[in-house]
This record gives sequence, C-alpha cells and structure tokens, in this order.
Amino acid sequence: MGLDAEYGRMVMALEIVRIPALSDNYVWLVHDRDSGETMVVDPAVAEPVLEAAAARGWTISAIWNTHWHPDHTGGNAGIKAATGAEVISPAGEVERIPTADRLVREGDVVRLGAHEALVMDVPAHTAGHIAYHFAGDGAAFVGDTLFAMGCGRLFEGTAAQMFANMQRLAKLPPETRIYCAHEYTQSNGRYALAAEPENDAIRARMAEVDAARARGEPTVPTTIAQELATNPFMRAGSAEILAERRAAKDAFRG
Repeated sequence: MGLDAEYGRMVMALEIVRIPALSDNYVWLVHDRDSGETMVVDPAVAEPVLEAAAARGWTISAIWNTHWHPDHTGGNAGIKAATGAEVISPAGEVERIPTADRLVREGDVVRLGAHEALVMDVPAHTAGHIAYHFAGDGAAFVGDTLFAMGCGRLFEGTAAQMFANMQRLAKLPPETRIYCAHEYTQSNGRYALAAEPENDAIRARMAEVDAARARGEPTVPTTIAQELATNPFMRAGSAEILAERRAAKDAFRG
C-alpha cells in the first residue's frame, strides 16, 4: 500500500490509517492487529474518525494528543462520548485540554497492545507539545513539531527549543517513519528550495511532491532520512540559523 492510497500503511503489527480532516489536517488511526486495540492521534474532528473505525470493525479505546490546538483536539469529546475512549494528553497543557483523562510527560510510556511508545517533550510550537515514538515499530507521531521539509511555527516557544527538537529527532534511526499532522509538504518544499537552492535532493523530492499533489495524493508520512537530506530546519547548523529560517518561512510567499 503506497502513499497514493487514501489511507495509511502497515508498520509491523500496527495498521496506521490516514484520515484527512478540515482543510489540510491528517488524523492517524492506529490499530494493533494482535490485541485488537485501536487508538487515534490528534483527532481534529470526530465523525470521519468514528466512520473509518466502524468501517473496519474497530473500536477506539484511546485518544493520544500531541498538543492542545483545537485542530488536534476538536474530536476528543465526540469520540470519547461515542466510545468511552481514554484521552491521553500532554501534562504541560492540562488546562487547555479539558477532556484529558491521563497526563503524560517526557519519559512516560504509553501502550497500544504490546506496542510501547515513549513520550518525548518537544516544546516550541506550543509550550507543552509532546511526540510519541514507537521505537520497536519504527514510527513517531510528532504533531506539529516536524513536518515534511518543515517545522512548526514558534507560537509558544523559542528557536533554541525547536533546534533542540530537530537535533533530537535527527538521532532517531533514519528509517523511522514520521507521522505529522498536516499536508504542508508542497509549500514547505518551495521554501526549502529558496533556503538551499543548490540542494539537488530538495529539487528531486519536490518533483515527486508536485507530481503526487497533482494526482491528489498525500505526501506523508515522511522519514528521518528524507528530512536529514531535504528539511532546512533539521539541517540548520545552529539555533540562530533555524530562527532566521523560521522567520523567513513565516514571511515566504513563494
């Protein structure tokens, strides 16, 4: 099953389903075939998620949030009311996620069946933003911290924090699949070409991205290896360079 499929792909015993929502969000529905457990990451809305689960005969038992923004938590209440799912949310944002049942922070472990995900603190986009890394499955759900060829805006944090996030994520195995929450790749890539005009890897990747988008296909998940080669924020050599690039991207109209 490739990136041209409407929904996601298999990662070992986890089935990961991509659900488009709002204008450019992706909600990730994750099912463990062995235990039969299902969770959802960052539900922007409830109904399409419930429909996707029901179509597969799955029952959602948990919701995992990466941060408080409404386009990541807007479906919490509806899914919780329909399924009784436990809402797992970042401890640093408890006051902004009223549906939270369990609060997690750096170093905590959350489970889906026998699959374990380590909670990573990755503040900058929001003050309490977290990511979930399934080391054994080669997958990470990063919310709005790392995008394909981009990173999140610095709404509640600093360039130094985002630089630390990029450095930390860069140390994950290169084959790690990165499940971000938005289809921003094409606009990110245009800026990446402006930031690194001599980078042939960006140029080649953008040809693939433009072709995929012209066919109406998604461009995520990505991988750490792809980002190391083409992401100007992951490739920034210092917090100062990242800050310059983030400011330039915020103003970019290419």
